[in-house]
Amino acid sequence: MSDRVTIVAEPRTVTGKKVRRLRREGLIPGVIYGRSEPVKIQMDVKPLRRALRIAGTGQLATVEVEGKEYIVLPREIQQQVTRRDIIHVDFLEVDMTSTIRSEADLIGVGESAIAATGEGVVTLALYSVEIECLPDALISQIEVDLSAIETAEDSILISDLIVPEGVTILNDPEALVARFEYSRVEEE
Repeated sequence: MSDRVTIVAEPRTVTGKKVRRLRREGLIPGVIYGRSEPVKIQMDVKPLRRALRIAGTGQLATVEVEGKEYIVLPREIQQQVTRRDIIHVDFLEVDMTSTIRSEADLIGVGESAIAATGEGVVTLALYSVEIECLPDALISQIEVDLSAIETAEDSILISDLIVPEGVTILNDPEALVARFEYSRVEEE
Protein backbone atom coordinates (compact mmCIF):
# COMPACT_ATOMS: atom_id res chain seq x y z
CA MET A 1 0.00 0.00 0.00
CA SER A 2 1.58 3.23 -1.08
CA ASP A 3 -1.11 5.39 0.52
CA ARG A 4 0.12 4.48 4.01
CA VAL A 5 -0.32 7.24 6.59
CA THR A 6 2.89 8.74 7.99
CA ILE A 7 3.29 9.79 11.62
CA VAL A 8 6.23 12.06 12.44
CA ALA A 9 7.74 11.39 15.86
CA GLU A 10 10.85 12.25 17.81
CA PRO A 11 12.79 10.24 20.41
CA ARG A 12 11.49 10.53 23.96
CA THR A 13 13.74 10.77 26.99
CA VAL A 14 11.00 11.56 29.53
CA THR A 15 9.57 8.45 31.20
CA GLY A 16 7.42 7.50 34.16
CA LYS A 17 5.13 10.07 35.75
CA LYS A 18 7.02 12.90 34.08
CA VAL A 19 5.14 12.21 30.82
CA ARG A 20 2.26 14.29 32.20
CA ARG A 21 4.38 17.35 31.36
CA LEU A 22 4.61 16.13 27.77
CA ARG A 23 0.85 15.84 27.49
CA ARG A 24 0.40 19.39 28.83
CA GLU A 25 2.75 20.54 26.05
CA GLY A 26 0.58 18.81 23.40
CA LEU A 27 2.85 15.77 22.97
CA ILE A 28 1.72 12.16 23.26
CA PRO A 29 4.16 9.46 24.46
CA GLY A 30 4.39 6.20 22.59
CA VAL A 31 6.55 3.16 21.97
CA ILE A 32 7.50 1.13 18.90
CA TYR A 33 8.16 -2.53 19.74
CA GLY A 34 8.41 -5.79 17.88
CA ARG A 35 11.35 -6.54 15.60
CA SER A 36 14.09 -4.74 17.52
CA GLU A 37 14.65 -2.98 20.83
CA PRO A 38 11.68 -0.83 21.90
CA VAL A 39 11.92 2.80 20.75
CA LYS A 40 10.34 5.41 23.05
CA ILE A 41 8.80 8.27 21.03
CA GLN A 42 6.67 11.38 21.38
CA MET A 43 4.28 12.85 18.79
CA ASP A 44 2.24 16.04 18.34
CA VAL A 45 -1.34 15.33 19.39
CA LYS A 46 -3.25 16.90 16.44
CA PRO A 47 -1.41 15.15 13.57
CA LEU A 48 -1.41 11.91 15.58
CA ARG A 49 -5.18 12.07 16.11
CA ARG A 50 -5.71 12.66 12.35
CA ALA A 51 -3.41 9.77 11.43
CA LEU A 52 -5.05 7.35 13.87
CA ARG A 53 -8.50 8.32 12.56
CA ILE A 54 -7.35 7.14 9.12
CA ALA A 55 -5.26 4.11 10.13
CA GLY A 56 -7.14 2.94 13.21
CA THR A 57 -5.71 -0.32 14.53
CA GLY A 58 -6.23 -2.31 11.35
CA GLN A 59 -4.06 -0.57 8.77
CA LEU A 60 -0.34 -0.13 8.37
CA ALA A 61 1.26 3.21 9.13
CA THR A 62 4.77 4.59 8.84
CA VAL A 63 6.37 6.21 11.89
CA GLU A 64 9.30 8.45 11.02
CA VAL A 65 11.81 9.05 13.82
CA GLU A 66 14.85 11.21 12.97
CA GLY A 67 14.92 10.06 9.35
CA LYS A 68 14.40 6.35 10.14
CA GLU A 69 11.11 4.81 9.06
CA TYR A 70 9.29 2.05 10.92
CA ILE A 71 6.38 0.19 9.30
CA VAL A 72 3.93 -0.36 12.14
CA LEU A 73 0.43 -1.31 13.17
CA PRO A 74 -1.13 0.89 15.86
CA ARG A 75 -1.84 -1.82 18.45
CA GLU A 76 -3.03 -0.11 21.62
CA ILE A 77 -4.38 3.41 21.81
CA GLN A 78 -4.81 4.35 25.47
CA GLN A 79 -7.35 7.09 26.15
CA GLN A 80 -8.33 9.13 29.19
CA VAL A 81 -11.54 7.59 30.53
CA THR A 82 -13.91 10.57 30.61
CA ARG A 83 -12.50 13.02 28.05
CA ARG A 84 -11.27 10.32 25.61
CA ASP A 85 -7.97 12.19 25.10
CA ILE A 86 -5.16 10.02 23.75
CA ILE A 87 -2.60 9.45 26.51
CA HIS A 88 -0.30 6.76 25.00
CA VAL A 89 0.08 4.74 21.79
CA ASP A 90 1.79 1.38 21.29
CA PHE A 91 2.97 0.59 17.76
CA LEU A 92 3.89 -2.95 16.65
CA GLU A 93 6.73 -2.94 14.10
CA VAL A 94 5.92 -5.51 11.40
CA ASP A 95 8.11 -7.69 9.26
CA MET A 96 6.85 -7.28 5.69
CA THR A 97 7.88 -10.86 4.82
CA SER A 98 5.99 -12.75 7.55
CA THR A 99 2.23 -13.13 7.99
CA ILE A 100 0.26 -11.38 10.68
CA ARG A 101 -3.15 -12.01 12.22
CA SER A 102 -5.78 -9.32 12.57
CA GLU A 103 -9.53 -8.74 12.78
CA ALA A 104 -11.59 -7.62 9.77
CA ASP A 105 -15.09 -6.17 10.17
CA LEU A 106 -17.93 -7.63 8.10
CA ILE A 107 -19.96 -4.98 6.26
CA GLY A 108 -23.31 -5.85 4.65
CA VAL A 109 -23.77 -4.44 1.13
CA GLY A 110 -26.54 -4.85 -1.41
CA GLU A 111 -30.16 -5.72 -0.79
CA SER A 112 -31.75 -9.11 -0.58
CA ALA A 113 -34.70 -9.74 -2.91
CA ILE A 114 -36.77 -11.39 -0.19
CA ALA A 115 -36.03 -8.61 2.32
CA ALA A 116 -37.28 -6.07 -0.24
CA THR A 117 -40.74 -7.67 -0.01
CA GLY A 118 -41.02 -6.45 3.59
CA GLU A 119 -41.64 -9.91 5.04
CA GLY A 120 -38.48 -9.78 7.11
CA VAL A 121 -34.87 -8.69 7.27
CA VAL A 122 -31.42 -10.07 6.58
CA THR A 123 -29.36 -10.18 9.76
CA LEU A 124 -25.64 -10.59 10.25
CA ALA A 125 -24.71 -13.36 12.68
CA LEU A 126 -21.02 -12.31 12.71
CA TYR A 127 -19.60 -8.81 12.75
CA SER A 128 -15.90 -9.63 12.37
CA VAL A 129 -13.57 -12.46 11.40
CA GLU A 130 -9.94 -13.25 12.13
CA ILE A 131 -7.68 -13.05 9.08
CA GLU A 132 -4.07 -13.91 8.31
CA CYS A 133 -2.01 -12.27 5.57
CA LEU A 134 1.20 -10.47 4.73
CA PRO A 135 1.21 -6.88 6.05
CA ASP A 136 0.86 -5.38 2.55
CA ALA A 137 -2.37 -7.34 1.97
CA LEU A 138 -3.94 -6.30 5.30
CA ILE A 139 -7.60 -5.29 5.08
CA SER A 140 -9.82 -3.80 7.77
CA GLN A 141 -13.19 -4.90 6.39
CA ILE A 142 -14.82 -7.52 4.17
CA GLU A 143 -18.01 -6.85 2.24
CA VAL A 144 -20.86 -9.35 2.59
CA ASP A 145 -23.09 -9.33 -0.53
CA LEU A 146 -26.59 -9.59 0.95
CA SER A 147 -28.17 -9.85 -2.51
CA ALA A 148 -27.04 -13.51 -2.52
CA ILE A 149 -29.96 -14.23 -0.16
CA GLU A 150 -32.84 -14.67 -2.61
CA THR A 151 -35.14 -16.97 -0.61
CA ALA A 152 -35.89 -17.47 3.07
CA GLU A 153 -33.83 -20.68 3.05
CA ASP A 154 -30.64 -19.03 1.71
CA SER A 155 -27.78 -18.08 3.99
CA ILE A 156 -24.21 -16.83 3.68
CA LEU A 157 -21.37 -18.78 5.25
CA ILE A 158 -17.75 -17.75 5.81
CA SER A 159 -16.76 -19.97 2.87
CA ASP A 160 -18.96 -17.75 0.64
CA LEU A 161 -17.05 -14.56 1.48
CA ILE A 162 -14.82 -13.07 -1.20
CA VAL A 163 -11.46 -11.83 0.09
CA PRO A 164 -8.45 -10.41 -1.79
CA GLU A 165 -5.68 -12.75 -2.87
CA GLY A 166 -3.25 -13.48 -0.06
CA VAL A 167 -5.85 -13.05 2.71
CA THR A 168 -7.00 -16.15 4.59
CA ILE A 169 -10.00 -16.21 6.93
CA LEU A 170 -9.16 -18.31 10.00
CA ASN A 171 -12.72 -18.79 11.31
CA ASP A 172 -14.67 -22.02 10.64
CA PRO A 173 -15.67 -22.00 6.93
CA GLU A 174 -19.12 -23.39 7.83
CA ALA A 175 -19.92 -20.63 10.33
CA LEU A 176 -23.04 -18.61 9.54
CA VAL A 177 -22.48 -14.99 8.49
CA ALA A 178 -25.96 -13.80 7.40
CA ARG A 179 -29.49 -15.16 6.98
CA PHE A 180 -33.07 -14.06 6.41
CA GLU A 181 -35.42 -13.76 9.35
CA TYR A 182 -39.19 -13.28 9.05
CA SER A 183 -40.69 -10.32 10.90
CA ARG A 184 -42.81 -11.30 13.84
CA VAL A 185 -46.42 -10.13 13.72
CA GLU A 186 -48.29 -9.90 16.99
CA GLU A 187 -52.02 -10.52 17.06
CA GLU A 188 -54.22 -8.22 19.07
